[in-house]
Amino acid sequence: MNTVLSRANSLFAFSLSVMAALTFGCFITTAFKDRSVPVRLHVSRIMLKNVEDFTGPRERSDLGFITFDITADILFRKYFIDFSLQLFLYLSAEYSTKNNALNQVVLWDKIVLRGDNPKLLLKDMKTKYFFFDDGNGLKGNRNVTLTLSWNVVPNAGILPLVTGSGHVSVPFPDTYEITKSY
Repeated sequence: MNTVLSRANSLFAFSLSVMAALTFGCFITTAFKDRSVPVRLHVSRIMLKNVEDFTGPRERSDLGFITFDITADILFRKYFIDFSLQLFLYLSAEYSTKNNALNQVVLWDKIVLRGDNPKLLLKDMKTKYFFFDDGNGLKGNRNVTLTLSWNVVPNAGILPLVTGSGHVSVPFPDTYEITKSY
């Protein structure tokens, strides 16, 4: 005869199988969606300084300051309808120098939770993180590309990396800003 423990074991195994099937169903409904959306980036001010880098061998390095606007003509709500918890947005800069073929620096980030305001309209934002180059590769660089990307954090499944369809390439100045000492 079936004991209480064997019936509990059967019920637990059946419940676990149903939950696994539901989790797989959540994953499969969102796995093949196109998540790319139009993004408008505008850079209003660029400033470049040559400062001493205290992390290494006391050489001077370029430090860039950027003021930017981000407008996304979308509702991030379409991601939250699917079984997503949050979006991790970040603005990155890509450029090349004579020492490195590809440099990538994250300048700003934001976490958008389900239930937050889904429209992205940011004006006169400053970088959240320092924009250091490991030498003098920013001075006179004509092709620094800013791109907004994001990760969709789902309840179950893969963590897709999505790049917005808009990006902007900006030239950096040929001269450094003079630091005033008081």
